[in-house]
Amino acid sequence: MENRKMYSNRVMITGFLGRDAETHTTRNDSSFTTLSVATKRSWKNRETGDYESQTTWHRCVVFGPQATFAATLLKGAHVQIEGELRTREYTEKPAGKKSPPVKKTATEIRVYRVIKLDRSGKPDSVEAAA
Repeated sequence: MENRKMYSNRVMITGFLGRDAETHTTRNDSSFTTLSVATKRSWKNRETGDYESQTTWHRCVVFGPQATFAATLLKGAHVQIEGELRTREYTEKPAGKKSPPVKKTATEIRVYRVIKLDRSGKPDSVEAAA
């Protein structure tokens, strides 16, 4: 039997947009859309009995045909995002002239599929061609 290792980098989140979608252009004149999606988890504090919650913000980057669809999404939209986690490094310019550049790391979701969840009707979506 062949020894196979399986790897998976797949994420699915459901949340609300914290601001309108933003469209950007790359140096190669292609465009992409970024979404800021909030997810929330809640729990009951065992000591106090109070309910507590924590909101996590996710930067989602959408390319290709689904980027056009994602660009129409507005703050407050309820969405489901499917994609993979990507980590990138970048250098932040210093605030002052004497400060050295600072290397930073950003974790984002590279989106394969965006679904707009709407209680009044059928969900809208665009899926990347496989």
